[in-house]
Amino acid sequence: MHVRFSEQDEAFRREVAAWMDDALGGEFSVLRRHGAAQADAMSHLEERRAWEKKLASGGWTCVGWPTEHGGRGLSLSQEVIFHEEYARAGAPMRLNHMGETLLGPTLIAFGTSEQKQRFLPPVVAGDEIWCQGFSEPNAGSDVANVQTRAWLEGDEWVIEGQKVWTSWASAADWCFTLCRTDPDSKLHKGLTYLLIPMKQDAVEVRPIEQITGESEFAEVFYNQARTRKDHLIAGPGDGWKVTMGTLAFERGVSTLGQQMLFRSELLEIIEAAKASGKASDPIYRQRIADAWIGLEMQRYNALRTLSAKDATTEPAGLVTKLFWATWHRKLGELAMDVLGDEGQILQAAPYELTPLQQMFLFTRSDTIYGGTNQVQRNQIAERALGLPREPRPTT
Repeated sequence: MHVRFSEQDEAFRREVAAWMDDALGGEFSVLRRHGAAQADAMSHLEERRAWEKKLASGGWTCVGWPTEHGGRGLSLSQEVIFHEEYARAGAPMRLNHMGETLLGPTLIAFGTSEQKQRFLPPVVAGDEIWCQGFSEPNAGSDVANVQTRAWLEGDEWVIEGQKVWTSWASAADWCFTLCRTDPDSKLHKGLTYLLIPMKQDAVEVRPIEQITGESEFAEVFYNQARTRKDHLIAGPGDGWKVTMGTLAFERGVSTLGQQMLFRSELLEIIEAAKASGKASDPIYRQRIADAWIGLEMQRYNALRTLSAKDATTEPAGLVTKLFWATWHRKLGELAMDVLGDEGQILQAAPYELTPLQQMFLFTRSDTIYGGTNQVQRNQIAERALGLPREPRPTT
């Protein structure tokens, strides 16, 4: 992919920027620069629901989806521009990120025509919010160790088990969930990918308070919850194949928007360094320069990966999560070092965390969620370098 954008692309950039600037005024001004980072993703929940519908009214949801499925069918360069300008405008983190970037593409790739007609339009319209039910207490990075069970009773699946670290579960209407439907199966075999309605008495959501004070994550308990027999993607036992497809979509073009948020954080750190006088310290100047270089490396690597013929198998893409997670954690440490003693105290009543304090605390989880650094290194070794697989238990 060329790093330079065409005149048509730049005109599109101005269109996105103008729409965002106008839309984030008035009733949505409370969301601007607030709730843009994952650390405060659950703030102003009702306004964020309304924002999803506002985006839909302007045709700014599912912009990369094919037009036949309700999307805008944007080119890759225009998708990049949209996500960059969305982040640059200080727009809030998307409440329906899971529905738009994970569930939707998965349905387009694996779903039936009936499922696409039922589930895709509400995502485009911002009417139904989705969450992801993969991780469990004993199946975090090891997704194949799923123990949540499901079995058929008449025309319904019955689900029993527990999920954890489920982002936005408290706000979700639906959850795409990996379940074990063959009781005699092990590892990745015998798994099924179910779509489960969250608004039923047999689904219990327990928010998990994070160190930031937010509760973006939650535990989800299925106490013989139910969903329709035809609410499965592909077929019984095909869950692992579908899940791998979903996880491949997770490394999509929205990462460019994430990097724009990182850039905003770095700029705030630079301003703090100027205010404290540390911007003239050669050691801090070097650390800031290293952070900037790392951010540019992320951008170029993302563009290279996205422009590959098959981005899901591009070796450069395998380093993405490991690199940005480690880089972002170090950025949080740089923020606290720049702030010095000020970073250890809360400013005044009501004693809320400042954005940089909140960012630092959340970055401690970056190297764990979405695939731990250790798991990422195994994937690089085995899939990119062709090294022998790590020994697995034989029983």
